[in-house]
Amino acid sequence: MASEKVETVVAGNYLEMEREEEGSKSATGKLSRLFWHGGSVYDAWFSCASNQALALKITTCVAQVLLTLPYSFSQLGMVSGIIFQLFYGLMGSWTAYLISVLYVEYRTRKEREKVDFRNHVIQWFEVLDGLLGKHWRNLGLFFNCTFLLFGSVIQLIACASNIYYINDNLDKRTWTYIFGACCATTVFIPSFHNYRIWSFLGLMMTTYTAWYMTIASLTNGQVEGVTHSGPTKLVLYFTGATNILYTFGGHAVTVEIMHAMWKPQKFKMIYLIATLYVLTLTLPSAAAVYWAFGDQLLTHSNALSLLPKTGFRDTAVILMLIHQFITFGFACTPLYFVWEKFIGVHETKSLFKRALARLPVVIPIWFLAIIFPFFGPINSTVGSLLVSFTVYIIPALAHMMTFASAPARENAVERPPSRLGGWVGSYAMNVFVVVWVLVVGFGLGGYASMINFIHQIDTFGLFAKCYQCPPHKA
Repeated sequence: MASEKVETVVAGNYLEMEREEEGSKSATGKLSRLFWHGGSVYDAWFSCASNQALALKITTCVAQVLLTLPYSFSQLGMVSGIIFQLFYGLMGSWTAYLISVLYVEYRTRKEREKVDFRNHVIQWFEVLDGLLGKHWRNLGLFFNCTFLLFGSVIQLIACASNIYYINDNLDKRTWTYIFGACCATTVFIPSFHNYRIWSFLGLMMTTYTAWYMTIASLTNGQVEGVTHSGPTKLVLYFTGATNILYTFGGHAVTVEIMHAMWKPQKFKMIYLIATLYVLTLTLPSAAAVYWAFGDQLLTHSNALSLLPKTGFRDTAVILMLIHQFITFGFACTPLYFVWEKFIGVHETKSLFKRALARLPVVIPIWFLAIIFPFFGPINSTVGSLLVSFTVYIIPALAHMMTFASAPARENAVERPPSRLGGWVGSYAMNVFVVVWVLVVGFGLGGYASMINFIHQIDTFGLFAKCYQCPPHKA
């Protein structure tokens, strides 16, 4: 009976948003809702799958990581590459579920206190603040913002790297300047409500690219003298593993996506379903490219650089460029929100004023992309040092701390599924996630990724004009 009352309260928390949805069915509202103003379960799925594929980062997500997963396979070997994708895919889905539970818990508590969120986007650090206090808020704010900052940096590097394979008249650094200006236009997209058409298109683009890579690799066959020696070094092994950890750590924007839904309590299984779809893209493409090119991938972190130049490849490059623009927006939008709240313009209704206020966020991202143009190594470093805490360790610890007391568990809005062992099972899984990611992801992965990252700096230097370009193009 108590459970039914809780469910009734939760359902009532979102009536205002449902009325807003109904109100958008008038004249111009229909067209707006079709392409621009989405908050349904399907929009959330497209956002998660698109961001996940791009974060492939996955976050935000297949663009940059889809293209570097074959590189990870060359470091890990075929068997380990497949196992780590499945393992981290499930682990990422679990912690995304935890984040969604904590969001609903926080929002329900606040709305019982008559807090109005109609002009305010709830973010992860606010959930931690409301449930566990300011120290948790500061921890979440630091790791989440830093992760999203470098996630955005990776998108600019990926844009320059990809367009270079179509037009090498300009070096990659110059292309970074150009795409930095293009991506700055994302300041005009108000929130995740407005990513409906972009999320849908992004997922279609990622799907095309993944299957192009698979078919092209199988059709062209193995290159002459191909070898598959991986894994050969522990440093490379754990670097590849943390790149996959990052791949399935695209749920740093889960709270913002949930807040954009009309009925966020329906989010529960969305991330898992999105992950399963993404695996149908990443497993075949990474395995096929590694099978075809083997150890050559160790010196080619972007898989497109090895595939023959054809119209199909150029189409994939162009689609990835558009997708990376979308993912840049996915990664930057939470940063825009944080900055807006800091300077006090978040709840203003003037889109132009908010867009101007957001511009300073883009400048450091632009600058960092020029300093560190290292594609694959940054994915691994970000995965080990930032994603480890942002989307794995902190959510698992926060869930255990929030429901540590018996009254908190008794009054929880969302209880762990009984088929997973209830509270005991959830605590066991959370402890496993924290220990595994802390030791393997952050510890071993962090060490290996930093060694590899420093090696890239020593080899190519900071502000590299054309990272991993042919000698005559440098």
